[in-house]
Amino acid sequence: MIYLDNAATSYPKPDRVYDEMLLCMKEYCANPGRSGHELAIKTGRAVYETREIVSRFFNIENPMRVVFTKNATEALNLAINGVLKEGEHVITTSMEHNSVLRPLKTLERNNIIELTIVWGNYFGEIDVADIERSIKKNTKMIICSLSSNVNGIIMPVKEIGKITRERGILFLVDASQGAGSIKLDVQEINADLFAVPGHKDLLGPQGVGALYVNENVEITPIMQGGTGSRSESFYQPEIFPDMLESGTLNAPGIVGLGFGIKFIESFGVDNIRIYKHMLIKRLYEGIENLNGIKLYSLKDMDKNSGIISFNFIGVDSTKVSFMLDRIYGIASRSGLHCAPLAHETIGTKATGTVRLSVGCFNTIEEIDTTIEALREISQGL
Repeated sequence: MIYLDNAATSYPKPDRVYDEMLLCMKEYCANPGRSGHELAIKTGRAVYETREIVSRFFNIENPMRVVFTKNATEALNLAINGVLKEGEHVITTSMEHNSVLRPLKTLERNNIIELTIVWGNYFGEIDVADIERSIKKNTKMIICSLSSNVNGIIMPVKEIGKITRERGILFLVDASQGAGSIKLDVQEINADLFAVPGHKDLLGPQGVGALYVNENVEITPIMQGGTGSRSESFYQPEIFPDMLESGTLNAPGIVGLGFGIKFIESFGVDNIRIYKHMLIKRLYEGIENLNGIKLYSLKDMDKNSGIISFNFIGVDSTKVSFMLDRIYGIASRSGLHCAPLAHETIGTKATGTVRLSVGCFNTIEEIDTTIEALREISQGL
């Protein structure tokens, strides 16, 4: 199998991720923060070490402001529903994932918030001036993804962050697509809230994510329960990260996330980005002139996080993806990719697209095989 569905979940993981997760499960996987025995303390120490790793990787000053979640969707829902209040205005973009759009549209439907969606151009590129023009007196938050999961377009988060800091508006960055292969500094981009999943470019397992919450953010838990601290109280503790971490943490997953990031650090984020771009550029140039193909991604490294989205004109995207899988053993993804407004932006809401997304473990040979497979499909169609 040639795996080109890394925008959904990276595969494979570094061997150390598998090894350390298994070691955790077999040798010390007790409940962190609950008990005082040796195994619980060792598990708690491993969880805290991953907080430090995440903090170092994204230049977060205080590791205790890193909240572990089960994925980026939970982190985004926590940031949106835990911060926004009635009568406030939010700005986001047409390139967002449903993990942002659905909670926002639900709040809008319930007459809790006002919502402005700024639309991108044909490739989803956003004009920062359009965002600034959308700001109102009651604008509380601007939300933007680092990169589109549909076509890989990289969003101007640094420029947006500069505006939010100048205007005193909270900035939530959904870094699900690109964190791990694009160098990120939460201080540099002025992110007040910052959500990541473990299972994509951070090379960790499924079932773990993280939310960074700056000290200036007032946030209310959307879930209450056991935390291991202040157990005598009927109410959720107000200390970080316990306030937002109800229930038993996914300790093996958190350990895996930490070692995924360690692998990236040893390899170098910039090196991973350069390598992925080399693969994307080779793939793009190998298929851009195929009969009947239409591309929805850009090949410039500063405009693409590692995705090529395309269609063969008049052919259903699911058919092409099915052929890639069953005939050629190539894993892709077709359809709307949980981002309907992004597809509306690039003109593919009715058809979806075929998405090929590279990872740091893909090879040049795999890319060349994929080019040849698409050439044969093009000729056959």
